[in-house]
Amino acid sequence: MHLTHEKESEAHQIFRQSAGHKPKGLLPQTINPDEETVPGIEHPGSTGVIYCSDRAIANGFSYAQAHEWANLGQGAPEVGDIPGAAPRPTSFTMPEDSLEYAPTTGVKALREAVANLYNHTYRKGKKSQYTFENVCIVPGGRAGLSRVAAVVGDVYCSYQIPDYTAYDQVLGAFKRLVPVPTALEPENGYKLDIAQTKKDIRTQGLAVIIASNPRNPTGQVIKGNDLKELVSIGREHTTVILDEFYSWYMYPENDKDWGQSVSSAAYIEDVNQDSVVIIDENWRLPGWRICWVIGPKNLITALSQSGSFLDGGANHPLQLAAIPLLDPKFVKHEKVALQKHFKHKRDHVLARLHDLQLDVHVPPTSTFYIWLDLTNLPEPLNNGLTFFEELLKEQTIVIPGIFFDINPAHRRNLFSSPCHPFVRLSFGPPLADLDKGLDAIGRVIKRARKEGGKSFGHSYRKSLDFTEGVIS
Repeated sequence: MHLTHEKESEAHQIFRQSAGHKPKGLLPQTINPDEETVPGIEHPGSTGVIYCSDRAIANGFSYAQAHEWANLGQGAPEVGDIPGAAPRPTSFTMPEDSLEYAPTTGVKALREAVANLYNHTYRKGKKSQYTFENVCIVPGGRAGLSRVAAVVGDVYCSYQIPDYTAYDQVLGAFKRLVPVPTALEPENGYKLDIAQTKKDIRTQGLAVIIASNPRNPTGQVIKGNDLKELVSIGREHTTVILDEFYSWYMYPENDKDWGQSVSSAAYIEDVNQDSVVIIDENWRLPGWRICWVIGPKNLITALSQSGSFLDGGANHPLQLAAIPLLDPKFVKHEKVALQKHFKHKRDHVLARLHDLQLDVHVPPTSTFYIWLDLTNLPEPLNNGLTFFEELLKEQTIVIPGIFFDINPAHRRNLFSSPCHPFVRLSFGPPLADLDKGLDAIGRVIKRARKEGGKSFGHSYRKSLDFTEGVIS
């Protein structure tokens, strides 16, 4: 059966029935008892990773036995030892004063270390240099985004599709940001048209631009003159917010480029005048939740105040433990090891997908994500939500593409989303886990090509407590 609307698909019904995923702002409004058990509370909806983890748990996944599954939805890199890198930190000393709260802007010594790293890497020979006053330490990337969003006024905010799933929640929760989308096209390699962006600023009155760079989920990167032009917008009464979480995950074609990374910091003229905000975290230590926001001094003081009521600040002892990891020589060594290891994994996954006749039309040049188009698979596997549900039966997790369609009101028919026929695969996990997941994908595709689509698209488990086990 040819599906054209989400109401015809069991996988899509499960998604819509999940708290926070019903269309917003439509009449008549009804109360979902699963979402509004407390008067006045509106469920924000889940990010892709959270939704997919919950669905995996409904299908038997357990963090205690996570090794039995292949998590290709993982939005984090592997954290163990990798070839050529320093051993993973396993212990550190906690001075007594580190048991106190840290300042909401972070420990001064760590802020100085971040500023020094950026000056050393991106700002050699430039008159304007970062100091600790340009750095705010925050407890993770989402906390950094939330702090920034909390201090932005009533403005039009430009974002792109596809992009990082957390933007959906940020743009939905902070109502003063009026979201204005731009769709990036695969025919153009998901490239952001800077000239068109500048035109949109003039014609639409955009005051803020938010984007990931390198880009999640497509694995592309804005660099060189394009990045220079994007940064220049920050000198034209528009604030540019760039999350550079994957700035180290670059895969050069020439050996001389190993260890190079990308940042808008290289093109900022005056660190206190250019309205450019950088959010970053690295080291393959996601559990530490140590991240930084870099920008003009007056922004940092504002983030200190928003942090005081949003999150209270980052972990004090781990901030101290992070300081030596920002030594420029240490960072250079780590970047080379990381890039070689993750490039090997990227090439391995792309080769295996090719063998499955799932060629990636726009291969990633950065990040650890692959934006996989399912259009040529037999129906109903040719959409991300159904493909995801079928892989859960094989103990494998991927992220459906619709989570990267930043659509805060959730009004669009999911089948109309430009991200609908995609899934995001992560090559962040160890190689053995990647192969386990790719084997599962191979089994599903082999069965689909042999039997057709009739055996797919139904009989999905809603929850472990659901007596019938499937959606009726």
